[in-house]
Amino acid sequence: MIKAGRCCLGIILDMNCLPQSFYLGEVTGVARVLLGKRLVRQVDGRRVSGIICETEAYRGEDDLACHAHSGKTRRNEVMYGLPGRAYVYFTYGMHWCLNTVCGEEGYPAAVLIRAILPEEGLEWIAARRAGVEPANWCNGPAKLTKAMGVDGGLNGTDLTDANSPLFIEEGYIIEQAQISTSPRVGIQSAPEPWRSMPWRFTCSCRAGA
Repeated sequence: MIKAGRCCLGIILDMNCLPQSFYLGEVTGVARVLLGKRLVRQVDGRRVSGIICETEAYRGEDDLACHAHSGKTRRNEVMYGLPGRAYVYFTYGMHWCLNTVCGEEGYPAAVLIRAILPEEGLEWIAARRAGVEPANWCNGPAKLTKAMGVDGGLNGTDLTDANSPLFIEEGYIIEQAQISTSPRVGIQSAPEPWRSMPWRFTCSCRAGA
């Protein structure tokens, strides 16, 4: 039996898909409350899932670390669309990253899902991450998209629809004491104060805990 570690979380919630209204809040708030929610990939008739344990918030054109800081483009146009849609982008010429669009339509804000704790479909994930230790399967934004089979074909997917190939549902209740904040990662080119904004959110569930 393959194990990816255990989750040091508390009460499990009903497995209901998060509604669009969940994503209408201010993006840093959404990034915080996404912790503990379950990311689900449906592929070949099976569920593959993991608990979201690290996120980052990117807030509008004023945020100079955000993809939308120079305005709307073909690459980031999904950010300007409906909340609760997947914004999947290609980076460094080799990796895909998954975000959830937040806020009112027309305002470009998104939460980057940086890490998950694998929960269902571990054999499927193991095959996609062959040769990698389970603790390192999904502990980074590009790692989790590779593990979950997420690529540009899922850009714009409705994450509020349980019939979608990718969606987010309720998971576990996260206590505030379990959440830590820190500056976002990989944005060294962004000027201050954006480079130091504490908009990275991590909860204390982790592989191998």
